Parts: sequence; structure tokens; C-alpha cells
Amino acid sequence: MPTKKRGRPVEENPKNIRLDIRVTKEELQILDDYCERKNVKRPQGLRDGIKALENL
Repeated sequence: MPTKKRGRPVEENPKNIRLDIRVTKEELQILDDYCERKNVKRPQGLRDGIKALENL
């Protein structure tokens, strides 16, 4: 009988890179407004913005 692993399952595409940025109050307000409209948290709002750059 195989032993059962403990902990969270391994993700297919793990988010293991940390990115720290500095933004202005205006940029933060834009991000917060977007996140409130889409009902997402800041990190997801930033990921959405990065994905939008892919289509330019």
C-alpha cells in the first residue's frame, strides 16, 4: 500500500516568484478600484494586468 503524502497537493504551475513593487497613490487607487469592481484581491488584479499586456 503506497504511503500517503501530507500537506497541500503540488500545483501544476506554482506561484513561487515574489515580486515587490513601489507604486504611487494614484496607481494604487486604480488597482484598488479595479479589484473592487472585479471582486478580486490585489495580487490577482496585478496578474490580470500582466496578462492584459500579453495581448498588446
